Amino acid sequence: MPAMSSEARAIALLALAAFVSASAFRICDPMLPQLAAEFGTTTGQAARAVTAFAVAYGVLQMFFGPVGDRYGKYRVVSVATVACALGSAGAVMAESLDVLVFCRALSGAAGAGIVPLSMAWIGDNVPYERRQATLARFLTGTILGMSAGQLAGGLFADTIGWRWAFAALVVGYLAVGVLLHLEVRRQQVSGFGRVEAGAGTQGFVAQARLVLGTPWARIVLATVFAEGLLVFGALAFAPSYLHERFDISLTAAGALVAVYAVGGLIYTVVAGRILKRLGERGLAIAGGLVLSVAFLSYLLGPVWMWSLLASVLAGFGYYLLHATLQTNATQMVPSARGTAVAWFASCLFMGQAAGVALAGAVVDEIGAAALFGGSAVLLPLLGAFFARALKARAAIQQA
Repeated sequence: MPAMSSEARAIALLALAAFVSASAFRICDPMLPQLAAEFGTTTGQAARAVTAFAVAYGVLQMFFGPVGDRYGKYRVVSVATVACALGSAGAVMAESLDVLVFCRALSGAAGAGIVPLSMAWIGDNVPYERRQATLARFLTGTILGMSAGQLAGGLFADTIGWRWAFAALVVGYLAVGVLLHLEVRRQQVSGFGRVEAGAGTQGFVAQARLVLGTPWARIVLATVFAEGLLVFGALAFAPSYLHERFDISLTAAGALVAVYAVGGLIYTVVAGRILKRLGERGLAIAGGLVLSVAFLSYLLGPVWMWSLLASVLAGFGYYLLHATLQTNATQMVPSARGTAVAWFASCLFMGQAAGVALAGAVVDEIGAAALFGGSAVLLPLLGAFFARALKARAAIQQA
């Protein structure tokens, strides 16, 4: 059996880091009712553990971009992965909701460099003609991680306790961090993936101005913020909604939502064919429509089995839309790719944080019907907006 190439090995390890990071983000979703019961609060208030991670993750990504451009994206990813273990270790020992929220914020801050710098490293080292397929393979780590987090959170909460979920994250972060460090040393010896001299010498403010001063970048960033708000604000409450509505266990509810990964994996298999058939504009429109059907299925499904279909559709629809945004993000400011992709990821997670906070208030004050119904109405409009923006940009480039 031929040895794995340097590029394939490096990307596989980045996907593993993304897997653990995505698991950490979603691991609290199915355990929210148990956290609320243990700390004597509402499910909406317990969701601060999700919001804190997302806010820290989103804000710090803007700073990791220039750091990765200057010191080497792969090296920074390896250090960030190990650092994430500290916040998760604190969560294991948290004696109050405030302490748990603080530790989740630490984990989010440390992990902020993992996914965006991985994407930027791929942008630097993989030719454009192979980049979309490579990013789709890298996305497999994120997709499976989100699913594993949903499943593990509910499983640990129902069995040996929610604290063990964070203990598992500590082990995962440390193991992957060591492997990444060894890969950095291999790259130093071989010269593969080495940062060019003088790369990333501009300061944070200068690079931020460069990104935010690009009109197309502003459109992509605003769209991905809205995407994060509408999709993940609702998905964060899907397990607790299914648990309460159908009287199923947290493990079962988490597993049902974790089927989201199946839809995402289907996308990675058919991405090339769908892109050729629909084009980028068609993918954006289709993504919004499929997501709408998914959230309506969560809301209106008469039995819990409907949520299986809803979750598959949610994963497939999300990646139809998000992969289109992501591919554009890697090219919106090539001269500051690390910073640009970091801003992209930051806006996604800030949107998720805002979405979870808003969704928590909606669930506490109005109910889940308004939450899922609102996302079902607004997501097709978002897909249509970005499709129109792509059309306008193409017309300008051809003029």
